[in-house]
Amino acid sequence: MVDVTFFSVSPFSPLHVFESIVWCACMPATEMQKKYSVTLDPNERLRLKRLVRWGTASAAKLVYARILLLTDDGHDGSDWNDRRVAEALGVARTTVRRVRRRFAAIGLDGCLIRTPSKRSLNRKLFDPKYKDAIFAILHTPPKDHGFNRTTWRRKDLHTALIRRGVQIGKNYIDLIIRNAGFRVRHTKTVLTSRDPEYRKKVDAIFAILRRLQHNERFFSIDEFGPVAIKQHGGRRLAGPGDHLTVPQLQKSKGTLLLTAALELSTNQVTHFYSSGKNSFEMIRLLEVLLRKYHRCKTLYLSWDAASWHSSKVFRTKVLAVNSSQYRWRRRTPTVKLAPLPSRAQFLNVIESVFSGLSASIIQNSDYASLDEAKIAVDRYFADRNDHFRKHPKRAGDKIWGRERVPPVFREEQNCRNPRYR
Repeated sequence: MVDVTFFSVSPFSPLHVFESIVWCACMPATEMQKKYSVTLDPNERLRLKRLVRWGTASAAKLVYARILLLTDDGHDGSDWNDRRVAEALGVARTTVRRVRRRFAAIGLDGCLIRTPSKRSLNRKLFDPKYKDAIFAILHTPPKDHGFNRTTWRRKDLHTALIRRGVQIGKNYIDLIIRNAGFRVRHTKTVLTSRDPEYRKKVDAIFAILRRLQHNERFFSIDEFGPVAIKQHGGRRLAGPGDHLTVPQLQKSKGTLLLTAALELSTNQVTHFYSSGKNSFEMIRLLEVLLRKYHRCKTLYLSWDAASWHSSKVFRTKVLAVNSSQYRWRRRTPTVKLAPLPSRAQFLNVIESVFSGLSASIIQNSDYASLDEAKIAVDRYFADRNDHFRKHPKRAGDKIWGRERVPPVFREEQNCRNPRYR
């Protein structure tokens, strides 16, 4: 009488535990094992080892992989009969035999795919009448079935099906809907403009940016402010028991208003402080840009549809600047306008820079004076310009790179952050 010692192994144990099982006695191989023997090549065995080691596949696929590894004739699999493999993995002997037969018939790839049995194919999950009944109700509004809601809930859908005599559980309802590719998603708000020439203006800007030459510059222009110089709130780190508060009524120490232009190809910001939003400030910005970029051939100015951006005074100044006599005397570039569509501030790229400025300089601030706030703003733009001058193709993790969206003209992104003002 030979004593046989069996070691109990969990089916979810690592691979090396299965391969290190030592049996004191071996049972002879059956005729079925000889007929449906498993012989894995090195690549197949390595693939199964990784599958078991990672454990990211389905439970059935992991069991199939372990059966194949234990019954591999090339690695002493002949000593493992179906009974020992079934006891080691905690599965039925019919499962082991089925895996052997499928491997001999269709190979490794087909063996690892779990196909539903004939019995499971008759379940409600695969019955088309239940699917048709569910979607017949799902494609109608809930109010048509007596539910005062605008969207369907699972329990309401289940109740409506029961009322129609369709006996099906809530879990089957979830599986049928999910297998059809339906998911619960949030509605995304699409940014729009009422400008009848929206597409024409946007396409014109894209055309300019695509063919922008090395001696041409494209500017995104806007105003930041007015911002009252007082204690501002925001998100910040707070200790245990700290209650962050900001007085509602405060005396303003001044008003911060600046006009800025962001050059898209070099990511450089030109700014100055203004007393108001009017055409004269736009003329002042135009003169600053002409002096700073006098070596360029063409300057493109892009901004939103504010009245002072397209006033008669400003357009008259642009015509004068573009005259041949003015350009010959002062050696200045040609100025061309590329206005944004009306009510499309979200396309103004400099808005993303202003959101970064607000998060870094304005929020959680309590400046003692207007001059102190201006010093902080000047330093912010100086550091930002210096960084992008050294790294023109990336923003890094610098604070001036943490803007709402990348400072790039894209129609699908919202550059404007309504919370920074």
